[in-house]
Amino acid sequence: MESQHYFSAQPTGPDTRRPLTVVLAGERRDLVTASGLFSPDGIDKGTAILLDHVPAPSGRHLLDIGCGWGPLALSMALASGDAAVHAIDVNERCVALTTENARRLGLDHVVATTPDAVDGDLEFDTIWSNPPIRIGKQELHALLLRWLPRLAPDGRAWLVVQKNLGADSLQRWLGEALPEQFAVRRAHTAKSFRVLEIHRAP
Repeated sequence: MESQHYFSAQPTGPDTRRPLTVVLAGERRDLVTASGLFSPDGIDKGTAILLDHVPAPSGRHLLDIGCGWGPLALSMALASGDAAVHAIDVNERCVALTTENARRLGLDHVVATTPDAVDGDLEFDTIWSNPPIRIGKQELHALLLRWLPRLAPDGRAWLVVQKNLGADSLQRWLGEALPEQFAVRRAHTAKSFRVLEIHRAP
């Protein structure tokens, strides 16, 4: 697994497209990938567990934090009709790949950008993320406190975190760090992963 994608807007290594075939929303999808990003050769185990254990996204504005080549954002878009799907990543190669893969699937309601390009006034009805745990605790906490408070009233966020990478301590921290109208719970345990749900009260 390459780690530079966690830190670099422009990863080193050739930006060469190569084919990637995966199953999303129950069907085979022919997409593209490249080096210099997270899990470039397919859907990683954590993302697969998240997709298997979350309900269909709801609402008008949906968010994928750390989109990579796009598995969560594309799945959201395939399941959500014409809702606006916002896919963010600091890695510009990921932004380009998610944009290209959405276009390949005819999903023109996916908008992939860097985080700073997102409208600061937007709130999100559904958030999905396999967050980049290895950026370190301080950076991870800052990332989550930037986006989770932007849940719309009655909105829900779903995170997948490996148990041995601190899922339980992250759950406790979120419960303490988020405002009182946010409830945090462990929704599922599957293999070595936890799926955490964050719900903002109506």
